Amino acid sequence: MTTASPRPAQATSTQANDPQPPLPHHDGSTLYVSNPCPNLGDTIRVRVRIPRTAPYTAVVLHSLADDELHLENARPILSTDTETWYEAPLPIHNPDTRYRFALLRDGGFDWLNALGVFNREVSDVFDFRITTFSPSPAWNREGATYQIFPDRFARSEQSATRQAPDWAHPTAWSTKPLAYGVETGRQWYGGDLKGIEEHLDYIQDLGFTTVYLTPCFPARSVHRYDASTFDHIDPLLGGDEALRSLARACHARGMRIMGDLTLNHTGSSHEWFQRALHDPDSEERDYYLWNRYPDDYVAWMGIKSLPKLNWTSRKLVDRMIRGASSSAGQWLGGEDGLDGWRIDVANQTGRWAAMDENHAVATTIRATIDELTGGNGTLIAEYMPDATRDLAGDSWQGVMNYAAFAHPLWMWVADPNSHVKRFGFDETFPRRSGIAMADTMRELLAQIPWKVAESQWNLIDSHDSARILTLTQSPQVAHAALGIMMTYPGVPMVFAGDEQDSTGITGEESRTPMDWDAPESAHSATIARYRELLKLRKTSSALAHGGLRWVSVQADAVAYLREDVTDRLLVVAARQGGQQVHVTRELLGNADPQLVAGEGSVAAADHGARFALPDAGYGVWRLGGLEVPRW
Repeated sequence: MTTASPRPAQATSTQANDPQPPLPHHDGSTLYVSNPCPNLGDTIRVRVRIPRTAPYTAVVLHSLADDELHLENARPILSTDTETWYEAPLPIHNPDTRYRFALLRDGGFDWLNALGVFNREVSDVFDFRITTFSPSPAWNREGATYQIFPDRFARSEQSATRQAPDWAHPTAWSTKPLAYGVETGRQWYGGDLKGIEEHLDYIQDLGFTTVYLTPCFPARSVHRYDASTFDHIDPLLGGDEALRSLARACHARGMRIMGDLTLNHTGSSHEWFQRALHDPDSEERDYYLWNRYPDDYVAWMGIKSLPKLNWTSRKLVDRMIRGASSSAGQWLGGEDGLDGWRIDVANQTGRWAAMDENHAVATTIRATIDELTGGNGTLIAEYMPDATRDLAGDSWQGVMNYAAFAHPLWMWVADPNSHVKRFGFDETFPRRSGIAMADTMRELLAQIPWKVAESQWNLIDSHDSARILTLTQSPQVAHAALGIMMTYPGVPMVFAGDEQDSTGITGEESRTPMDWDAPESAHSATIARYRELLKLRKTSSALAHGGLRWVSVQADAVAYLREDVTDRLLVVAARQGGQQVHVTRELLGNADPQLVAGEGSVAAADHGARFALPDAGYGVWRLGGLEVPRW
């Protein structure tokens, strides 16, 4: 199948009674790549599957070596009633190797790249990518992350004995957080690390494997992104030993724990900044960026309480991120240490005007994490904008996936009457079609190595956004978003309280205290969905390692396949009821589809089967196997 338009064939819309025929396909998963983590100088094998209905007679692998063209003829290795598989050797001559396939037909050829099939010349930007850089560890890629805002999760008995600092406004646990204003950072609810430790069984029972804590260092706010030191844990949260104890408790359960570190700035009360302000000869003066010392310093987003760090300072590098004695290193590794860091506003870190030390910062802290965790730690970056330029995989292992996942998803599920505003805009979220959502997801996924995609933290909300239930104004539509997050390539990251139907129109209002006193039945339906989907993730090799094939993309419903050698799942999600997806017989496999999560029905139809969702939400079916070659 070919297309003359700029849109690739896979992005075309379909109707329920108009099934999309299978298309040539390749992605970076182990179904198509013999070794996703090769060494420099290796030769790996890559495969592509061509439907029998397609007009192609041969396949040539196009790659770049030292930025020069390299061609390899692919050979057919398996032919079935529905498709032919081709395989070609791919030399790994450079750390970042790009490749695509020429699909030969009478009168010429078409290109298959990570965006789809084109009958025109294409940019190398969307070529498939294999790199020699190691991915995040399996515990991240195969797990699920639970985000906790420590002040709002749970209070231990010790919390009642702590006195509020001068900046804090003690607030009753049942009080809804403020949505706007400077006071949002001063509402102190008294949650602490011991309270989290006391509820680890709850988190694990849901099916989560990693606990991610927003910052725990002393500060003059409850969000603690304005740290006053990195050498100690805030006494309001229980101090240093409370974090060590929580880490031990996580590890004893086979769970992991991630911290949150701000490398872009400190608080203005930070001991380094105070020394820099008051001693012009101090080492710390060079840690910060100054327009004019001492009165005019660079601050994040112009907020003077958040002075920006100067990463051209080699002494700052050593003190903050290099080695075991650094601020980042001292909390990592061992039974009572963190398993990695999530880095706040990583996209701006080390960047100011002509200065760009971002890559150097990222590679240095990654080396520290690798050193102190034996190569078994994780480094995740916060990027609100497109992160693809920084995601070769040699520095950040992945990002909190706003631009490539959450933003297009929000545009699809948002209720225009929710009054939730887009980041940086005064306007509310527009309601865009499933075609627009899939196009954006595909375009940004196409620009990164697959093993990086598997490490991304996919989210439907966070402590910096409206809650998904507020954005959608519908539990069923929120469930559609949940179904996609739990089954899309990458790591689901859930903000504590979503499973309890928490609401909030802004990130500040979304930081709601957990409702521990609610009757067991109050949130049982939503909690059951989280348990069901997280259990499926643990038992499905397709969700852990499988590729991604879009099957149907409509305005109000989308469907895709996740599949590996032994497991095949069809995911259907709809933002309104009555949606149907027609899947061709070539994709169904050799057994009747079995519903394994969500709701929906399946009925025989011409040339395949029709999958229907009675309401907004999701359905996940296990399909029969297809004959595929094994390595």
